[in-house]
Amino acid sequence: MTSDVWLPVPAAEIEGLPEGFNYRFWDGGQDFPADPADCAFYVVPYMKGMEIAVRPLAAMTSVRAVQTLSAGIDHVEPGLGDLGAGVRLCNARGVHEASTAELTLALILASLRGIPGFVRGQDKEEWRDGFYPALADKSVLIVGYGSIGAAIEDRLTPFECARVARVARSARTTARGPVHPLADLPGLLPLADVVILSTPLTEGTQGLVNADFLSRMKDGALLVNVARGPVVDTKALIAELETGRLRAALDVTDPEPLPAGHPLWHAPGLLISPHVGGSTSAFMPRAKRLMADQLTRFAAGVPLRNIVLTTH
Repeated sequence: MTSDVWLPVPAAEIEGLPEGFNYRFWDGGQDFPADPADCAFYVVPYMKGMEIAVRPLAAMTSVRAVQTLSAGIDHVEPGLGDLGAGVRLCNARGVHEASTAELTLALILASLRGIPGFVRGQDKEEWRDGFYPALADKSVLIVGYGSIGAAIEDRLTPFECARVARVARSARTTARGPVHPLADLPGLLPLADVVILSTPLTEGTQGLVNADFLSRMKDGALLVNVARGPVVDTKALIAELETGRLRAALDVTDPEPLPAGHPLWHAPGLLISPHVGGSTSAFMPRAKRLMADQLTRFAAGVPLRNIVLTTH
């Protein structure tokens, strides 16, 4: 019997898919394309939320691999308990690094150089000249030094930063220098002019950026979140922003999407982008290459890439 593969992109639009599977298109619609029990490989619809991501999992009794098209897996994890043992969960490492790193630099530069104010000034025909902070000579701290964090540092390099410090779950050494463990954060935060969050959302990082974290940041520092909204305690951030001591740029928020009337919309010193770190023209070609490669590996019985965990 031929196994089903569920894809959020029509199979005809993806070059290099192996033969021997029934490809079913499902991008989160109300009706499933086939019986979930026949699905062996499930590619999760992109940016459709947790409810849709996990909806077919309980019925996927034959599934052997679940592939996200996002770097994070937090929207899929709640449904993993419904799966049998041995199911491999893979993320989209290699798909989003360039786009997310681009946006990170855009948010930093826009915030430091006052671009939002220039746009508002243009609307009002106001010439808002003056001196603005540069990224050059600033000290930058990257919290979450995986593939996206490394891609961000690659793009920071030409901007002549005074220092780039790196933090991850555990200490290690890279070609660019040491990576500090999370335990070193209290001593590193007061030294940073720009703090970038690119960490996955886990039990250990949820609420990581709380009142204590923010209080340790130096006066005038910029917080940039391209990770997940719940990494930051929203109330604590608003309290700091309202004093004018810190500034922030957020591509992700908690809650998300940000509802009308939420105080974050009008918090001083804050630039918001609507979770578009990975949503660029670079996404789909890279996502299609990933799906084709993973399914070719799956068909050949060789190890998949980007395995984050295996159910047991």
